[in-house]
Amino acid sequence: MDSMDTTKSGLTRRGFIGLGALAAAGSVVGLAGCSPQDDSAGKADAAPSNGAQPATDWLGAEPEVTDIASTEETDFLIIGAGTAGMCAAGSAADLGLDFILCEKNDSVQETREYLGAVNSMYAEQAGYEVDKAKLLNELTRYASGKCDQDVIKVWIDESAEMIEWFAPMMEAAGKPTVFDMPPEHPTGGTDYYLPYLQHVYLTPYTPPMRNDILAEHIKSLGNEIRYKHELVKLVHEGEGSKVTGAIFNTPDGNVQINAKNTLLATGGYAANPVMMSALQPAALECCTASSYAPNTDGYGLKAGLWAGGVKDTDPAPMIFDRGAVEPGVDCGYVGEGEKAMLPGTIFQENVGSQPFMKVNRNGKRFVNESMPYDFMCFAASYQPGGVWCQVFDGNASEDILRFSTVGCSAFANQMMAAGMPIDEFCKVALEAGVMVKADTLEELAEKMQLPKEEFLAQVDEYNEMFDNQVDTQFGKEAYRLSELRTPPFYGCWFGGSLLTTLDGLRINKDCQVLDKDGGVIEGLYAAGDVSGSFFSGNYPEYIVGCASGRTSTQGRHVARLLAGDLS
Repeated sequence: MDSMDTTKSGLTRRGFIGLGALAAAGSVVGLAGCSPQDDSAGKADAAPSNGAQPATDWLGAEPEVTDIASTEETDFLIIGAGTAGMCAAGSAADLGLDFILCEKNDSVQETREYLGAVNSMYAEQAGYEVDKAKLLNELTRYASGKCDQDVIKVWIDESAEMIEWFAPMMEAAGKPTVFDMPPEHPTGGTDYYLPYLQHVYLTPYTPPMRNDILAEHIKSLGNEIRYKHELVKLVHEGEGSKVTGAIFNTPDGNVQINAKNTLLATGGYAANPVMMSALQPAALECCTASSYAPNTDGYGLKAGLWAGGVKDTDPAPMIFDRGAVEPGVDCGYVGEGEKAMLPGTIFQENVGSQPFMKVNRNGKRFVNESMPYDFMCFAASYQPGGVWCQVFDGNASEDILRFSTVGCSAFANQMMAAGMPIDEFCKVALEAGVMVKADTLEELAEKMQLPKEEFLAQVDEYNEMFDNQVDTQFGKEAYRLSELRTPPFYGCWFGGSLLTTLDGLRINKDCQVLDKDGGVIEGLYAAGDVSGSFFSGNYPEYIVGCASGRTSTQGRHVARLLAGDLS
């Protein structure tokens, strides 16, 4: 059972998502990028490495295929039935395009039901408007300029239309669209732009989910999804030449689907430890757990590179500060090669994102705990083992309500507002013995394997800062300070939980894949996490829902472009 699943008591995590939102002053803050998965996420075998060169051994050589069992023709081939692919297919079905949608698994893939859209009709009804220019440049700042602003602008300019296209389908299935507008407040000890973008379908992550509804919509318009079609390679004459379809391994042999246009919507490579080790060393220095979809093996990215595409130079992992582990566990893989895996058994312990006091193995604070998820993780990578210990006391529920975090960490706020006891909220970690309770701080230090004298001195200093409402160490906001005086005391070691990768094939504003010279590879498109040119270095957590919103908008954009539906 994962940390967001139903518990055995009457008050449940999933059952109170909607209720908690309403209780929290009408705010519907949710779990953007944090949809439920089972604890086996990330433990599937990864794609093998076939190359020999140290810098590129993750890529390998493009397969040669000579035995084609059958050949089909279509105008538009979509590879991957996830967020981007389903949006592309649903739009293509509406617009009357001749298309084929192929998925390597036997069902549509995980659905993100919290997504960001800019200045939708729902935001307008709430009287709220995003400064588009400021948002564009804030995202560019997050990426240190390593992005294409025209690519970002497609999401900014078209996401409202995208969410409004979805809304009637979701509402017909009993899931109304709600705009998330949390209380405005400073965060992170500095100035961040926190635009309100997130939309959610109530109640999220309960059937039917968005991709299920889209699958039925696609079927109702006379189309089908080709399951168990595993991509082997794209069809092209040479590197950088026109892509004219793809070859798939199916139960009926290798099938070649020739297409005028092909969209890669295959996701990132978080589940491929060989690629992660080669391309994301900084992420592995601060991750202890996985919450990615186990089929995100990076194969679509490799296929695009074999066809002549180029990848973003710098990594862009999505990491949440929720990888709960036992004392003494370090960040990084256990095992080697394609069988390596992260050590955590709890894919996300949501309370890890709360800005409680966090200390390193020396019992000392090392950072302002009120910061974006991955900032916390990267800061910890400079500490012993890349991990930190989070400590809170019996007043945790009141503290969490006061902290008023944004994004999916606000799930904790919702549950506290709905009356869920902190022990119930942290039940999975507590029952597993990963999180511990103690009657005294001395006992907690012993159970957490912290140096007692140093830890108690840090607690005394932290309590004094709470009393004075000034963080003299790292400048955390006063309202996010808390005291450690009321038993029971709780402690848990954390690292990052790896969700996905956001660095992919470089594209232009129309999602066309680019070659090494910046030229368009004719006939080839990429959307979502297999594509790049948008993020670099991190996921902009305070721009809530931007990743899932970007992916959805890009998938729809490609279909509308090919149908001539864009002005």
